Amino acid sequence: MGFIVIIPARLASTRLPNKPLADLGGKPMVVRVAERAALSGAERVVVATDHLDIAAACAAHGVEAFMTRSDHPSGTDRIAEVARALELDDDAVVVNLQGDEPLIDPSLLAACAARIAADVPMATCAHPLLDASDCFNPNVVKVVLDKNGRALYFSRATIPWHRDAFAQSKDVLPDGYAPLRHIGLYAYSNGFLQAYPGLQAAPIEEAEALEQLRVLWHGYPIAVHITSSAPAAGVDTPEDLERVQKHFAAE
Repeated sequence: MGFIVIIPARLASTRLPNKPLADLGGKPMVVRVAERAALSGAERVVVATDHLDIAAACAAHGVEAFMTRSDHPSGTDRIAEVARALELDDDAVVVNLQGDEPLIDPSLLAACAARIAADVPMATCAHPLLDASDCFNPNVVKVVLDKNGRALYFSRATIPWHRDAFAQSKDVLPDGYAPLRHIGLYAYSNGFLQAYPGLQAAPIEEAEALEQLRVLWHGYPIAVHITSSAPAAGVDTPEDLERVQKHFAAE
């Protein structure tokens, strides 16, 4: 099944102003992200932005960009506007790739998109956690699955809780226990993507500050593709930016 990638990119950032336009080896970050997405086999890659400077940077490097409203509450709402403007069929598959992932593995996008089915309107990714500190870190989001590889719940808490082992120690993970860390990459059927902005916010979503819980709360399944290891980290801090700039400088 074919898919398209839409990359939401806003200029405003509290920690890294102008992040999408940060220089990575002579190209803006958002362009680097689009280039990675193009390697995934996507039929089309579009940047969704509310700022003319980002649109101009994309145009200068041959990347398709679409101007959106500036008042969207989330990136999901932003890409829904673009998908609607592109007049995609309801069964078209849209991958939501954040604009600060210039080192994303392109195959992960294709694998996520492949999990969309007639009865599964949304998919995401996860990988096993092998470090105890990550398991107990509320900034590391965990997910538990059912037997069919669909999400039962996402949480900042340590799930599943290993009752017996953690009663003894939380410094070392017990053998055979590897919680899954959620990776913030999503795919949707366009029909569901258009319905999503109209879904009521969920109490569990607000408690955990995790937008994907709204989907589960309303009864929609989310398929989860498991990859063996963590993908390259995105860019959230000045330290992240320096790390990624060194990577592209070495190419």
